[in-house]
Order: sequence, then C-alpha cells, then structure tokens
Amino acid sequence: MNSFVKYSSDCEFPLENLPYGVFSSADNANHRIGVAIGDHVLDLSVISHLFDGPLLRQNQHVFKQPTLNAFMSLGRPSWQEARATLQRLLSSDCTTLREDAVLRSNALTPQSQVSMHLPASIGDYTDFYSSIHHAANVGTMFRGKENALMPNWKHLPVGYHGRASSVVVSGTDIRRPYGQTRPSDDAPPVFGPCRLMDFELEMAFFVGGPGNSLGTPIPVEKAHEHIFGMVLMNDWSARDIQKWEYVPLGPFLAKNLGTSISPWVVTMEALEAFKVENFPQDPTPLPYLVHSDNYNFDINLEVEIKPAGAAVGTTVCRSNFRHLYWTPKQQLAHHTVTGCNLRPGDLLASGTISGESSDSFGSMLELCWKGTKTVPLSDGATRKFLQDGDEVTMKGFCQGNGYRVGFGTCSGKLLPAHPL
Repeated sequence: MNSFVKYSSDCEFPLENLPYGVFSSADNANHRIGVAIGDHVLDLSVISHLFDGPLLRQNQHVFKQPTLNAFMSLGRPSWQEARATLQRLLSSDCTTLREDAVLRSNALTPQSQVSMHLPASIGDYTDFYSSIHHAANVGTMFRGKENALMPNWKHLPVGYHGRASSVVVSGTDIRRPYGQTRPSDDAPPVFGPCRLMDFELEMAFFVGGPGNSLGTPIPVEKAHEHIFGMVLMNDWSARDIQKWEYVPLGPFLAKNLGTSISPWVVTMEALEAFKVENFPQDPTPLPYLVHSDNYNFDINLEVEIKPAGAAVGTTVCRSNFRHLYWTPKQQLAHHTVTGCNLRPGDLLASGTISGESSDSFGSMLELCWKGTKTVPLSDGATRKFLQDGDEVTMKGFCQGNGYRVGFGTCSGKLLPAHPL
C-alpha cells in the first residue's frame, strides 16, 4: 500500500496502520481526533465532511469530538468504513487531499508539533492477570513451584477493578507513593515511601460499540464486535505496599498511584494480519469461554530503563503479546457474564506479559527474582527495583512484509515521593 505522505519502510505508522489518537497543537489548544500517518497527524475534524459512506455520512460529528468515545460507540461496521475511507484518502492515487494544498496543509501536522492526550474518557478500568509465565513466576516466588498457580487460574481470567482516574497518557511523570509496608513478618507495619517500585509490561484494549445493557452478557463469539483497538500500558506497581495489603481483597493502593498508556490506539483491523494461534489451554475452559477463531496477536514488546542523567537507556525486557494464556475475547466475555455493563471507552488490560526466558520477564519483580539478582544497565549501574529519576519506556510493533505496524511509545519518569 502506498501513500502520498512519504515515510520509510520501518516507520511505525504506515497506511496499513492508521491508529487513532487525541492531540492539540500550539496554534490550536482544542483536543482533536487525529490519525497517525508517517511522521504526521491527520486532523479528522478538518476532513470530517469526507466521511461520506452509508454509515458515517450521518455521523460526521463524531470526528469533531475531543475524545474517541462517540466514534467508538458506533460499532465495528462504522470503524471498518472509516478505515477504508482513510486508506483511500491517504493513498497515492487519490487526489482529494493530495491535490488540495489548502486542505492538506490544514489537515496534516508534523507529530513533532503536537501534544498527545488520553484518547478517550475512561469510565472504568479493569486489569487482568493473563500471562501464565508471569503468574507462575510470581506464584513460585511466594508459594513454591508446586503451588505456583492458584486452583482457579486455568479456569477463568483472573482480574481486578483498577482506578480509571489515575490512568495517564505517555510522558506523564509518576510519583513514588506512600503506604503501609511490613519489612519483616515478626514486626508491625510502618508508613513511608514505597521502597520496591516496579513497572509491569502490559497491553490494554478499549471497549467499543454501543455496549451491553445491565444484566445482558456478551457472548464470547461476539466479543470482537466490542473491541475497538489496543494500546501499550505500564501498570506501575508498589510491590512492598502490595505484599502487605493484597490479602484478602487484592491490589489497592499499590496500583492506584498511576497507570500509563500510549497515546495511539491501534485498531483490531490493523492487527488482523498478525493473528496467531491462541495459547494452548488445558483444561478446556467452560463453554462460555470457548471461541473457535484465533484472537491472539504477534506483537513484539520491549522495555527500556533510562536512569536520570544517563545518555542512553537499557533494554531490560523483550517479550510478545502472544504469550498471553487468556485472549481479549475471553477476558471480555468473562467480564460481562454476570451482566456487567461495559461502555465505550472502558479499558481492559492484559496483566504483565512475560515469556518463558528470563530476558522476557515483564516486571522488575521477575527480572531481579524478588531481589535475589541484579539487572545490569548499560552505564554500569544495576537495578533490583526502580530508583527515582528512572524513565521507563515501553515499545511495541508488529512486523509485516515490508512494513511495520507500531504502537509508538509508553513512557514515564519516576519522581521522588511528594513531601508530606
């Protein structure tokens, strides 16, 4: 596929991708919906009148909104029509934008000149625990190899409800949190800044479609109709706070301090070419979780740590989305089987994505194996957990034949605890 917007073969935002995001610019502070093409952003509010297909001609207003929620709510046929329209308008043989200098100038802005924002108003956020390698690693550390997985783990997608208000866009600084910890099992808890700060390499998908009414589950075979697209995610975690608080109700303050996501939402249509076989599941899940199609994806993932003052960062993890045991369709079907109503813009995350090898572990907890090992950095320093000033950057891409579909970056710098 060729576009009149020029880019290299290793560009993350070719015509095959076209991810959605929300941006502003120096000359226009309003939040607008944009699409990444090469190193530019296409402003959909400027070209909304060109979405003249049978489904979108009466819904052009969704492209003039400050978030993607209204567009997400239209459903998969409208998303597909929008993608086809964008690919046509940006193709090298379409003159509508290419030959209209004024429209092209108003619609295309270099990415270097924009600020990115949260792509949607996130009503609810749920985090799953769907990597078998991550779950087994953590279970082995704390319960031993024989009891690594809890009895329910292979029967349902384990998850918890997170805090939507502290989901932030890439580039937002994160404060080291305060909380209660228990340094030793025979001592009372103490209060102070977290000492064992961690990242978690995750991905998440935005819910789309009109949603389901309260009391009405979404069948697993139709779950894809409610999945709009995916982002990178860093689920920042305070491990020492988590260890003390998680029994019996699970994560709370250890997770609500901040969750970073990448600004570009890569649609499921763009990921279609990168589907791979689902992770083998044994035992076979209950019927409401069984789907006949593959809904797993070959997405290369990596994590880099750059200490304060360092010239370059160090890649500490290389993993892949395909390692997930539970698919996004199973996650969504399980989430709604009670009749829980999901809404456009809700965010559902994968949980930490770890592979089998030690260099593919998606958290410092695993990389340092609960503090028994050190992680070397390129400047000669080492880490067990994150230090103040460390910047964590996550990247993800799918490699096609002569093109790449990328997610951009998800980054954040850890700042010292706020003075009390």
